[in-house]
Amino acid sequence: MTSRFTELSIDCHDPERLAAFWCEVLDFTVLDRGKDMVEISSWDPTAEDIRARQMAPTLYFHRVPDTKAVKNRLHLDVSPIDRSTEAEVTRLLALGATRVDVGQGEGRSWVVLADPEGNEFCVVRTLAP
Repeated sequence: MTSRFTELSIDCHDPERLAAFWCEVLDFTVLDRGKDMVEISSWDPTAEDIRARQMAPTLYFHRVPDTKAVKNRLHLDVSPIDRSTEAEVTRLLALGATRVDVGQGEGRSWVVLADPEGNEFCVVRTLAP
């Protein structure tokens, strides 16, 4: 059998704040929390579910002392499901995201934002009907 992609770990200074931001962005809930970590997801994974099929990974926010210094080499892409890309960008900016320039250039079909700790992510094509 192969491995499964089960968690995406994100280093940060404030796991509670970042988890709350991403819960609002993705409509996730907190699955677990500890002194220096918070795990969020859209589902409560069981070992049986994970073995049976590939499911969306949970997001795991872990407190670290170091500060983000350069552009992320790995980032999340999100697709709005019930509004336009620009309307979703407006919503995410109101939640605390910021627009960033990572050298993407003009006229792209996606928008690059950063979460409250500066981690870049992209808002891509809308999936709204």
